[in-house]
Amino acid sequence: MSYSRNKITKNNLLFHIGLLTRHWRKVLNAEFQSSGLTEATWRPLLHLSHLGDGIRQKDLAASVGIEGPSMVRLVETLIAKGLVHRAEDTTDRRAKLLSLTDKGHSMVARIRETVLLREDRLLNIFTEDEVEQLAGFMERLEAAVTDARRK
Repeated sequence: MSYSRNKITKNNLLFHIGLLTRHWRKVLNAEFQSSGLTEATWRPLLHLSHLGDGIRQKDLAASVGIEGPSMVRLVETLIAKGLVHRAEDTTDRRAKLLSLTDKGHSMVARIRETVLLREDRLLNIFTEDEVEQLAGFMERLEAAVTDARRK
């Protein structure tokens, strides 16, 4: 299935990767809608799980790629849903530390399970060797983009 009438070439490859990412997020949003989650809520939960409990709110915002004020509102939503706990940082009263609640850990486990299932279904069109090759290409491309951001 193609997202564009244009053939994918070197000149538009990254554009198509961006489109693919947006479509993938829409697939996941549809999956998580029944759990009351949106991309704005499920992605930060995964980031928090990956970074570990006790992370500063500003560090989570940086990881997710959103501004501080937006993260404050988002954290309020996650707290109201019982998924995240916020505490004062004893070393810096201005900073807030975030942790997943038991309910949050359970939700992250369900999110991961759903993502893995959907990924498996989508990637099933490739052989194992093709998946490994694609993963290698993506790692190299990610490193190149990271280097470009530093320059």
